[in-house]
Amino acid sequence: MSQKKPEKLVDENNIRLDGRKLNDIRPVKIEVGVLSNADGSAYIEQGKNRILAGVYGPREIHPRHQALPDRAALRCRYHMAPFSVQERKSPAPSRREQEISKVMREALLPSVFTEYYPRTAIDLFVEVLQADGGTRCAGIIVASLALADAGIPMLELVSACAAGNADGRLILDLTDGEDKNGEADMPLAYMSNSNAVTLLQMDGMVTQEEFEQMVNMAIEGCKQLNQIQKEVLKTKYLNAKEADTEKEEEAKEEAA
Repeated sequence: MSQKKPEKLVDENNIRLDGRKLNDIRPVKIEVGVLSNADGSAYIEQGKNRILAGVYGPREIHPRHQALPDRAALRCRYHMAPFSVQERKSPAPSRREQEISKVMREALLPSVFTEYYPRTAIDLFVEVLQADGGTRCAGIIVASLALADAGIPMLELVSACAAGNADGRLILDLTDGEDKNGEADMPLAYMSNSNAVTLLQMDGMVTQEEFEQMVNMAIEGCKQLNQIQKEVLKTKYLNAKEADTEKEEEAKEEAA
């Protein structure tokens, strides 16, 4: 059943339906190294979004004619599970999923040193388990972390966030309801250290001034998410270092 359109997405106090202020991002929880069978993996919960990413490679490429003589081929597959949305989705890849797979690959490619692995493939799989708006942005966040977890040499992490217009006010990190019922939606991917935008799309109509404000809002959202990404990676490797230290100490005690 389709959801009834709310009368207001933002109230007179500039508070949104989920209680956030105009420039607040949704609560984020991220884990890395969640799949033992993948070379690298990550999982994100952003609001009601639940997305899993796995990386395989660099490895021998099949079919062989897809091999690139001077670099690795980064291949990306974005897919929404049939149960990820309210009305059951067909498991077959849709045109929208193919388009998001393409833009996600292009958003991540500037950060990856593909020239280190000629004639190989790096395969990236992004599975949306539950969707509530902004899945391409959340997918880019978790995919970048999965690449880092796989040990792929990278210039830096890529973050992504959307800005939009709802009830005549500019908002950050749109939910599904805000995306569908608002006036504009603009996903943006960003490399913070390089100050480089790697993805910029927009659906809707805004003024030039609003567009510039939305770009700046989305970049600020990306910077917040980039800090979370970095902390998650640091925590994982600090925990791994502590575990290795404990094993060494136990081995020394046994030997003594």
